Amino acid sequence: MVNNSDKQSSKRVKKNIIIGSGPAGRLAALELGKLGKEAILIEKNYIGGNCLNEGCMVLCALSDIATFLNNKKRYEDLGLINGEKFEVFYGEIVAKIKRTQEIIRKIHMNENQDCGNTIIKGEAEIFEETVVVNGETFGYDNLLIATGSKPFMPNIKGNEQALSSPDILKLDKLPEKLNIIGGGAIATEVSSLFSSFGCDVNMIIREEFLKQIDNDLREFIVKKLLSNVEIHQNQNIMEIEKNKVICEEIEFDGTPFLATGRSPNSEIAKNLVKTDSRGAIIVDKMMKTNIGNVYAAGDVTSGVNLTPVARMEGIVAGRNMAGYSNFIDYNMVPQGFDLDLNVDFIQDKKNKSSNEKEMTIPTPAGPGNFWRVLTKDTGLSKIRFSPTTKEIHWAGAISPSSVSDVAYISYLMRTEHSMEKFAEEFIEIHPSTDVFHKLISEIYKH
Repeated sequence: MVNNSDKQSSKRVKKNIIIGSGPAGRLAALELGKLGKEAILIEKNYIGGNCLNEGCMVLCALSDIATFLNNKKRYEDLGLINGEKFEVFYGEIVAKIKRTQEIIRKIHMNENQDCGNTIIKGEAEIFEETVVVNGETFGYDNLLIATGSKPFMPNIKGNEQALSSPDILKLDKLPEKLNIIGGGAIATEVSSLFSSFGCDVNMIIREEFLKQIDNDLREFIVKKLLSNVEIHQNQNIMEIEKNKVICEEIEFDGTPFLATGRSPNSEIAKNLVKTDSRGAIIVDKMMKTNIGNVYAAGDVTSGVNLTPVARMEGIVAGRNMAGYSNFIDYNMVPQGFDLDLNVDFIQDKKNKSSNEKEMTIPTPAGPGNFWRVLTKDTGLSKIRFSPTTKEIHWAGAISPSSVSDVAYISYLMRTEHSMEKFAEEFIEIHPSTDVFHKLISEIYKH
């Protein structure tokens, strides 16, 4: 239960202590509770961390409305509906998101309480053998640092005048013009959302747009999914003003928005554990730091900063804290973007070779995709594979169902399940936009 009272200065009995209640910390606490181990979960703001309160879930909520607006325009252009104008009440959207967050936070609280865990709201301080919060001192058998991350602030004059992801729910109305600084996943999702809401959006990128993803996927994103966004690559950004971004050769009027990645919230542990050049806490595959009974998980570490990975890391840390040896493998983690169509991909980094073949199939008509056939923007699915071993090295898709399609392909790639047997025995539910089984079937025809 939440415990802000009964403040004592005396040292309490030793326990499993977790600082941070985002995906990593919350899942670690649940795992410890399920294994019969008592845990104290300390959170200074809101349970659920960045994902629920500022990041993934906020973008997910906005994406639902953006998709509706995009479909409305598509049906108008096709002459299917009468295109009467209507107003987007952004302030009301924000209010309803916050109400939904409250419901989900309560569910998260109840889950941990039902496992017998204690949740304390307050800001913790870490010492070598103790944690202090709200004037109470707790000794710990094991400590997990799961304090997440914050928006990265690039070294640009005036950066404090720009908005970032935590500000999305602080806006009371939509900006007329938005200048998004960044060319990665967060910048892409935010650009897609606000252009769908009718804002004039510039993406201002110091290097290249989505430089680490497949060329075919990137080309489709630029031409079909961000067609209303102006993308400016290789820009030397000199200064940010309240309503302007000044580059070396051009100025962009409009509200500046920083989407340049995340920085680990590791300051709380800087005098206790080792960190890398970014300030991320260094851990091994068991999520242990350089101190035997101190663990770290989630975005505060140097691993893969994704919510599903944070959950995995939290569970691994919780099991090891409970005495059950466990480790994590970061290979073949599926990733993606939540745009007007889902964009998702998976790569086997261990088995990539120069002797690869690739196959691409357009995404067919199906739920969420039927009317896109007329506008020739249904998406695509693609695999790269070894022609000798038949192993898939990379898979990606742009489709209404790719967020789940790529996830199951990731599972098949990571397990010993026979791909040939899958190609022969898989039965889809029709209609579907998933074509991975067709691509895999083609591999075994050769």
